[in-house]
Amino acid sequence: MLFVCSMNSVRSPIAAALARRLYPGRLIARSAGVRSGKADGFVHEVMEEIGVDMSVHTPHTMDELIANHFDLVVTLSGDAPEAVARRGLEMGTIEHWPMDDPAAVEGNREAVLAAYRTLRDTLQLRLRERLEPLISGGSQSI
Repeated sequence: MLFVCSMNSVRSPIAAALARRLYPGRLIARSAGVRSGKADGFVHEVMEEIGVDMSVHTPHTMDELIANHFDLVVTLSGDAPEAVARRGLEMGTIEHWPMDDPAAVEGNREAVLAAYRTLRDTLQLRLRERLEPLISGGSQSI
């Protein structure tokens, strides 16, 4: 599966890391951005809180993808659906899960961290709801 957001620095790498953590060895989860981005320190911090090491994540664009086929593509930002369509990936299912970008939140450090935690927790819940029936042998298809 592939997760796509604007710059592959916040939403999509969190989603891919959570999918791998929730279902180790059961799926292959990748992430990419519409355009190039930079690693985000807040991502590292909030993922470390739940035991996920993001230090090896390097943002990638969709043009850097080696694979061209994905059973499920989840777009997480407003610009991602059109970019995915233009890229011409071989896809089974495309779903749009619009998620606010916590990097856009202004305020003190705690307010910003709270926004990142909300994104992390929302994605984790959404992944469980969407993937659990598939992983546990349910009839819902990708």
